[in-house]
Amino acid sequence: MATVERWTGLEVRALRAARRESIEAFAEFLGVSDRMVSKWEARGETIKIRPVNQAALDTALATSTPEVHARFVSLTSSLGSVLPAQRNEGSALPTQRQARHPRDGKKMALVEDGVFLSGADNTPVWLPAFYLDLYPVTNSDYARFVTATGHPAPQHWSKGKCPEAILDHPVVFVTWHDATAYAAWAEKILPTSQQWEKASRGTRGETYPWGNQATPAKCNTRESGIGSTTPVTRYHSGVSSYGVYDMCGNTWEWTSTLSEAGRYELKAGAWTSPFSRITPSAFNDASVDMLDDDTGFRCAVPADAIEALLGS
Repeated sequence: MATVERWTGLEVRALRAARRESIEAFAEFLGVSDRMVSKWEARGETIKIRPVNQAALDTALATSTPEVHARFVSLTSSLGSVLPAQRNEGSALPTQRQARHPRDGKKMALVEDGVFLSGADNTPVWLPAFYLDLYPVTNSDYARFVTATGHPAPQHWSKGKCPEAILDHPVVFVTWHDATAYAAWAEKILPTSQQWEKASRGTRGETYPWGNQATPAKCNTRESGIGSTTPVTRYHSGVSSYGVYDMCGNTWEWTSTLSEAGRYELKAGAWTSPFSRITPSAFNDASVDMLDDDTGFRCAVPADAIEALLGS
């Protein structure tokens, strides 16, 4: 599916036309005022749309029907702002293969064995095949773990119960020990920093999950202005080539890679981070006992382990 590199009033008008909606109906769908949509369209390519609204437009396009999407691509064919689904010219993107883990029920993406370009200097590294959670562990996922094991709930849950409004947000206020305990219960492991990076950057060492363009609207960072976590399915246009979400922004994620005694690497950046700090190749770490409102995790499984569980 094609995506928009940067939304202007021209693309907004095209999407509204592709959806065949009035300004009022389109504004209501996006959750903005009709006056704002009118201003975007009137200003055309000169308008600077806020990252939070660009993200809403990304989501609107990604969730459109195939018919709407096809009309939008046709209407924007002369603008040069719509990125084709095939990001890497002349090479195929990884085949996306997914499985649902039988223990915690979360969808996982297969990252096939092979070499990828790692770190700021793009060092070739070979990794065996593994599966990685499509989404960070959410509050809803973590609530099942807490109920099943009696593990302490995160400190921001009122009376040990997660608020309904954030059930689909990534769980936060979890230490490395908490993340490891969940992984053990789910019969998984925390990914290594290199596994995490490969699932984010692909095999060719792209700077970001979506490619090499610095596009803050494709993730939840400080520049988004949201000021909190967001649902893990929100940023459709920011997924990696393996189909994995939130590999930049939203929350930092624990890994199993020890950086020094009592400290482990973190990946992803968070809603509190400036966009300049969320590149997947960047290094960050923290004490095993650190917990904060911008730190969560996701899990991994060796490919042969999950395939054995599924009877493949």
